[in-house]
Amino acid sequence: MPLDLDALETRFELVAPRGDELVDTFYARLFTAAPAVRPLFAGTDLPRQKAMLLATLVLLRTSLRNLDAILPKLRDVGARRVAYGAERGHYAVVAAVLIGSMAELAGDAWRPEHGRAWAAAFDVVAGAMLEGAALAELAEAA
Repeated sequence: MPLDLDALETRFELVAPRGDELVDTFYARLFTAAPAVRPLFAGTDLPRQKAMLLATLVLLRTSLRNLDAILPKLRDVGARRVAYGAERGHYAVVAAVLIGSMAELAGDAWRPEHGRAWAAAFDVVAGAMLEGAALAELAEAA
C-alpha cells in the first residue's frame, strides 16, 4: 500500500511546532496505556529519550519520500531495542499511542485518514525495526 505522503507531511507540520508537548503527551499516554513498558525506561535519561524520539520523528518526516534511505538506521534501532527488553507487541502499542498523541495535539484538524496514513508509515518503520530485532536475536542465539 503506497503511503499518503500529503496527509503524512501536512499532519506532521501541524504538531511539529509543539514537538516537546507531543513527546510529553506521548510518554504520559504510553505509561497509562501500557504500564508494563515503564520498567524499560527505568535507567533512562527521560529528557534525552524524549529528545531522541522527537529527532527520530523529524527524521522520519524528512525521509517520507525516500524511506529506503533510513531503513538500515531503523533496523539498527530495532536491534538495540532487543537489549532494552522491547517486544514485538510493544510496537503496535507505541504506534497507536503516538498517533493518538498527534491527533490530540492537532485537535479538530485531525481526520481519520490522517491516522490511517500514519499507521501505514509506522507499519513500515516497525517492520524495519522488527527485522533488525530478529537479526539481533539470531546473533544472540548463535
